[in-house]
Amino acid sequence: MRPDTPAENVDHTAEAARLERTAGLYPEDAEALLLRAAAHLELSGDRPAATALYDRLLSSAEGLDNPSLIRALKASNLWEYGHEAEARAIIEGIRAAAPLDPAPWVIVAEALESHDELDAAAETFTEGARLLLPDGTEPPATTHPLLYGRHRVRRMQGLPHDDWDALADTLHASAVSQVSLDELHDPKRVWSLGSENPAEIEAEIARLRAELGAFREALSRPFPVAMLHWPAAELAELISAYPSLTTEYPSHEEHLATIESSLRELSTSGTPNLGIVTGTVPSYEAFAASEGSSPADPTLLPQYATTLAARGRATSWPPQRGAGCWCGAASGYEECHGAG
Repeated sequence: MRPDTPAENVDHTAEAARLERTAGLYPEDAEALLLRAAAHLELSGDRPAATALYDRLLSSAEGLDNPSLIRALKASNLWEYGHEAEARAIIEGIRAAAPLDPAPWVIVAEALESHDELDAAAETFTEGARLLLPDGTEPPATTHPLLYGRHRVRRMQGLPHDDWDALADTLHASAVSQVSLDELHDPKRVWSLGSENPAEIEAEIARLRAELGAFREALSRPFPVAMLHWPAAELAELISAYPSLTTEYPSHEEHLATIESSLRELSTSGTPNLGIVTGTVPSYEAFAASEGSSPADPTLLPQYATTLAARGRATSWPPQRGAGCWCGAASGYEECHGAG
């Protein structure tokens, strides 16, 4: 992880020197350590020293894990202190090399974007997406910044949404965000955050803090509806101990299908914050005892689910894109209960 702490709070020069010394002691970790050291030097304002570290790493490129990433970081750094021609040459070299790691694509595209090269930035984001996201494949989490960056630049250009923009919207929405990607990438917001006017920056930061507060409040609210899920072994034990509950659970397959269909109906009707809680027979029996009732009483089941949710045991539904299915199957949600 690259540091992003402001220079007034950290002695970045001293931290970079410490990381360089550590890299000398642990050569097997030198690449990661020197990249962090270079980032600290960039934050300290000593960009030529950061370039020297990137060159030091690239001088032995055959032993590097990710030379394209280092070249991308070097290009971005060079452009920031006046070496535009060299930076452009490196960026063109990276695009021609077509690395299979999304990080270099994102870094060079953002470098172009930060210098108002929006057409070139959009082309670079698109090249990376075309290479790393073949049609019909589920985008891994590492490629999400590529799609988000492309969406942002195209929004700045005033272009209509295409399929990848729609995919970026879907991925962002599935991350339980309160702010749509279109609003987040509103050109006025992007420009205000890049403004040199302190009043504009402070106003946008205040707006973002308010949105974050609303998001946290929404997440902190208990699930209004949490469906009770019994794993196969637990349901078999429950029915064996309390045969009268067979009317509630004719079979495990029907139980799972009912959960998914009920949640879809609730979602369609506009019910927010849907969730699933997983029950166990000992926990359910303890709950029934605390209520002075019998576990065979089917009216206890929704009360038990609500109690589990109130204790923070609920997981949100639907799962995020690419996540496993809530039922516990080995396949992902889209291939299991999310199919169709």
